[in-house]
Amino acid sequence: MKKILTIAAAASVLSLPMLAIADDAPYTFTGNVTLASEYIYRGIEQTAGKPAIQGGFDFAHSSGFYLGVWGSNISWISDGLPGTTASVEMDVYGGYKNTFAGGDWNYDIGVLSYVYPVSNFPANTTKPDTTEVYGAIGWKWLTLKYSHVVSSHIFGFNSATGGDTRNSGYVDLTGTYDLGSGWGVSGHVGHQKIKDFSDASYTDYKIGATKDVGLGTVGLYYSDTNAKSCGDATPVYCNLNNRDLGKGRVVLTFSKSL
Repeated sequence: MKKILTIAAAASVLSLPMLAIADDAPYTFTGNVTLASEYIYRGIEQTAGKPAIQGGFDFAHSSGFYLGVWGSNISWISDGLPGTTASVEMDVYGGYKNTFAGGDWNYDIGVLSYVYPVSNFPANTTKPDTTEVYGAIGWKWLTLKYSHVVSSHIFGFNSATGGDTRNSGYVDLTGTYDLGSGWGVSGHVGHQKIKDFSDASYTDYKIGATKDVGLGTVGLYYSDTNAKSCGDATPVYCNLNNRDLGKGRVVLTFSKSL
């Protein structure tokens, strides 16, 4: 399968002023921004091979509770539904995380809502807004996470018979290892199950590396899936431009904490 490498055009990152917080405050407020050659989520293209700018803010309390918001440009909705205007994804999340067993183990539970402001949305079409609850358990550099859909549908999918897709789920095993000197490596395998729609279910994997270059962190990874796409009898992950949304590709990123 042909590998595609799209390099984002050079861009400058403007630092945003952060609220001054006392050293002994029981909370932190941080921001982040990322430039990516494209946006891939759970192995599926979100920007049709075009660059993405992403960023968010996080509030974390010393008790373990946290809240956050994150956003990115997207194109997959407009690419699949002609006449619609949907260029942004906004994620809002909150939860609780902590460590145990001397700090080697950790856990995280929470809720995440994906919101897609859409104009001119076609009648009798399922909206893509999705809410999931999640739970994760981690040991040092390895984390196992499960996300469960509690909204009526997941990302606009109906079941194979036209019903809802509540109770769809995604399981994710990720390893992130610090090599020292600013270098890190990571690997991931996940499985997306769409309730009552086996042709839309698939497995994805990713492997990559990062390097802290002082001004920020550069990342490079390869992502692929076995999702049914343009060349299959049931091309679920194929947009109207006949673009395969789940095939293997390489992504370059630059991230900076604010």
